This record gives sequence, structure tokens and C-alpha cells, in this order.
Amino acid sequence: MLSSPETVTAEKAGDRPPPSPLRALVARADLRVLSLVVVLAALIVVGAVTEPEQFLEWANIRLILTQGSIIGVVTVGMTLVIIGGGIDLSVGAIVALASVWATTVATQDYGFTGILFTAVIVGVGCGLVNGVLISYGGMVPFIATLAMLASARGLALMISDGKTQIVSVNAVTDLGLPKSYVLGIPPLIIIFAVIAALGWLLLNRTTFGRRTVAVGGNAEAARLAGININRQRLALYLISGLCCGIAAFMLIVLSGSGQNTNGNLYELDAIAAAIIGGTLLSGGRGTIVGSVLGVLVFMTINNIFALNNLETDVQQIAKGAIIVVAVLVQHRTSRNAADA
Repeated sequence: MLSSPETVTAEKAGDRPPPSPLRALVARADLRVLSLVVVLAALIVVGAVTEPEQFLEWANIRLILTQGSIIGVVTVGMTLVIIGGGIDLSVGAIVALASVWATTVATQDYGFTGILFTAVIVGVGCGLVNGVLISYGGMVPFIATLAMLASARGLALMISDGKTQIVSVNAVTDLGLPKSYVLGIPPLIIIFAVIAALGWLLLNRTTFGRRTVAVGGNAEAARLAGININRQRLALYLISGLCCGIAAFMLIVLSGSGQNTNGNLYELDAIAAAIIGGTLLSGGRGTIVGSVLGVLVFMTINNIFALNNLETDVQQIAKGAIIVVAVLVQHRTSRNAADA
């Protein structure tokens, strides 16, 4: 008996395997990224309507991107840590410590190289301490990084004696001036773009990225699969520390100084940007692209509030509300996926 074309098509469709979990995850990730693009576009419209003469000026857009570049670099490291099942509450304090240590008189004697090297090595050193305590000391990430937060802030205050340390190295401060712009783009924005691209490649195109997702999703299954969990977590905190060191140098360039109050609430901003970007707090899921869009959303909100002369406390309340909504959406999405 001959089958009709419809029957053959139906049989082929029935034989076709269901979509893989990876493909479904990619589809959800694309939907989250698209939703963030829509939110960002809506904010741009709001900014253009409320402050049409200032918001769309290239100088203002450049300001948003420049300010977002520093927290954006920190967010790249934070995103990788959270995807790997951890958390880092010390990023802001590490930025402060690195910026203060890198701007001491003794460090500035070594010029541009001395400042850059010191900022990076301090950040990596703090990340190493966090990673060792968590991976090999058995400490909970929340406690270990909270201890680092307090220690780094205290050490930054001790080194600076509570004073602002002015940078006198022209090669550093000149990077923040228009004469250093590349095609009208500040070097800090370019650095952020490069770090974000490297983070995306690391997460999506390397074995290290796949292991990070595996460890964050199910650490025991990852261990049984032969992944060295301790070494993976240590590497993630080293990357987070490295990002903090780079961000500290960028902050030095932007402000021309080092202060123990630098990086205040960076941990909140980085975690919030990662969360609204689709990174799951429990680990195992997240995207660098989403986190970058999350940073841009927050920076745009801050800029709109500033242009409309709204108080800082209103900005913080708005951030808190956005975090709550993002987490609730995550929980609902995860529950629906589990039910399916």
C-alpha cells in the first residue's frame, strides 16, 4: 500500500528526534538577549524623549560607554565565576586595593609599566587567595569573598591613609584624554570590547568554557566525568581577579588617582548585570553577551536619572527592583523548564 506524501511527512516527523537540550538552551538564551535589546531600545527612547538635547549627543553616549567599560570588565569575570557555581563579593574591594597599590609614590617611580603591572598582579593575587580558600580550603564562596572584601578594603585604607593618591605619570593619564581616542572612541571602551570578546570566546569556544558550565551545573557529575573541579574553580577566581586588576587600571586612567573608596558597590552592579543578562545564580547557565547588555542597561538607567536630576538613592532602589524582577523571572523559567 502506497503512503500519501502527508503520511510520509508525518512518519519522518515522528522519527525525527526531539530538539537537544543544548539547542533549547541556545534558543532561550537568544530570547533573553533579544528581550534585553528591546529593553535597551526602550530606555534609549525614554532618554531621547526626556532629554532630547543631551541624551543622543555622541559625547553623552561616549560617557555611558566609558563609565560602563570599567564595571563591564568586572562583570565579565563575575559572569564566569557565577556560571561556574561561585560568587565573588570582593570585586569592588579588589579594585580599590589594586588602584591604591598601583598609585603609590614607589609604584609610580616605575612609570606606566609599574602601574599597570601592579594593578594586574594585585588583582590576580587577591583572586588567587579567594580561589585557594574556596577550592582547597573548603570555604563557602560567600564567606571567603566576604572576608576578602573586608581585608582588601582595610588594606587599601591602610596604604592610602584615607587620602587620594594623584597619578603623575603622563603616559597613564593621557589615555583618558581625547588625543588618545581611536576614531573618536576612548581606549577604555576598546579595552572593554576586547575583554568581552575574549570572555565570549573562552566561554563558548573552548574546553575551559564547557568545563565551567559543567561544574556550575552539576559539580558531582563534572567530577565523575574527570574534570578537576578544584583547579577549575581556582582558575575562575584568578580570571575574576585579573579582570578586577584591569578594571582598577582603567579606573586610574579615568580618574587620574587611586582611592580606597574606589569600586564601591561594584559587586552589586556586576552581579545585577550578570543576573539580568540571564546568568543563573545557582550556576551552569549564562552568557557574556547578556551580561554586557545588562551593563549597558544599568549605565543607561543611571545616565537617564542623572540627566533628569534624580537622586542616587532612587537609582539604587531601581537597581534593586530590577534584580528582584530578574530573579523571579529566572525562577519561573527554571520551573517551567523542569515541568516540561
